[in-house]
Order: sequence, then structure tokens, then C-alpha cells
Amino acid sequence: MYVCKDSISGCSVSVMNFIATAYAAEEKAGLSVHLDPYIVGYVGDVPITATLITVWLVMLLLIGTAVLVKGRISLIPGKLQSIFELIVGGAYDYVHDVLEDKKVTDRYFPVIATIFIFILGINWIGLIPGVGAFGTYHDGHLIPWLYPGSTDLNITIGLAIVAFVTIEVAGVVAIGLWKYVGKFINFSSPMGFVLGLIELISELARLISFSFRLFGNIFAGKTLLLVAMFFVPYILPVPIYAYEIFVGLIQAAVFAILTLFFIKLAIEEPHH
Repeated sequence: MYVCKDSISGCSVSVMNFIATAYAAEEKAGLSVHLDPYIVGYVGDVPITATLITVWLVMLLLIGTAVLVKGRISLIPGKLQSIFELIVGGAYDYVHDVLEDKKVTDRYFPVIATIFIFILGINWIGLIPGVGAFGTYHDGHLIPWLYPGSTDLNITIGLAIVAFVTIEVAGVVAIGLWKYVGKFINFSSPMGFVLGLIELISELARLISFSFRLFGNIFAGKTLLLVAMFFVPYILPVPIYAYEIFVGLIQAAVFAILTLFFIKLAIEEPHH
């Protein structure tokens, strides 16, 4: 294995070597695409999947980074701190412009930002060249230890439930339980009842749209990358890698922004 030196050429050789390792592992096992998550092992009767390990790893990395950054924050920021403050400040200002209330922004900005960073992490960590080459063989097929978390429908449904509960709680806290329920159950008129029922169905449909949108895009991209790596290694996977990095970023942003706008809709007073 080549070691990435300070030169650009050294880094390029290292990355291509990781890609070659991943390709060699896939070639040995044959091209295999799984809709179900890869099961690495069991704890009792509970399966431990590659996507679950990825989620745990991302959580540990985020917690460790947060602790490290918190200990190094200073009143006189350096260049790196200034860059992060600019990014976080810009995101905070955007959320504040949407919610139009500082107290509400302070309450939900951490949740929205965490959703974005977490989804970005589980999308990107599985795209690191060579990560998929580490694993164990079972029945002639490679079972990777790490795999993009968003390719597991169980995880995307879990994220959708978190976003859904956050939205509903935000609505109840902002306008009260009875007013919020009145958005969906309205007996003031037949038209009001029908519109409320439609609103209720659309509210519940968010669980499906949130989870399947994220799962479908990331799973399709990872599958495309595996196919390209199997048939045209070294050349075709490079632009697809770049595209999947972009898709991972966009999908994390879409999930977070949709959560933000649904919170905005939830905290508004019902119109009769």
C-alpha cells in the first residue's frame, strides 16, 4: 500500500490504491447488490449491520469532534474557528429568517443542524475509497464492516420519525394542543372537514417521503458506483465518486431544509 505523502501525486496514488483494493475485493466476490443491509454479526438475536456500525462510528466522531472543538474555542478566533463561525452563523441566520423568531430559532436550530451534519456523515463515510474493502467473506461474498447508513431503510425511517416528532412537538408547543389538532380535525363545515382530512394524510405521508427520498437517492448512487467499479474500474468511478459526494450533501440539506419548513408550517396559527 502506498502512503499519502505531502505531495499531490502521493495522495493520488494512495487514493487510487484504495480504489483498487475495493475493486479487487468486489471482483473476488463478484458483483453483488443487496437491498437488505449487510449483517456483520449478532448480539443474541439482534443483528448488527454494517450500516448500524457506520451510524455508531459517525456518532462517536461527531461527539468527539464536538468535545474537541468546545475545548478549543477562544474569544479571539483563529482562521479555522472564523471559518466555522461564518458557516454556522450563516446557517443560523437562514433558519432565523425562515422561523422569524429568535426564541424558536434557538430552540430548533440545534436539531436541524444536527440532522444535516449526521446525515452528511453517514452518507459520506461509506464513500471513502477503500472502506468497502474491509470486511469478512461469507459464502463467497464480501460482507463490509462499513456501508452508507442512508442505504438502510430502517435508518432513514428512524430519521424520518425524529423529524416527524420534532415537527409535531413544535406545533403543539407553539400554538397549543387543541389548536394544532384543529388543523386536522375541523367540523366547522364540510369543506373544512375535507381539507383537514387531506392535511392529516399529507402530514402522515411525510414519514414515507422523508425516508424513501433519502434511501432511494443514496442507495441508487451506491449501486451505480459499485456497477461502475466492477465493469470500468480506475476511470469511471472517479467522476461518479464526485457526483455521489455532491448527492450526499444535497440530500442532507434537503432533509434538514424540509424539516425546517415543516416546522414553520406547524407553528403557524390555523386559518379558518
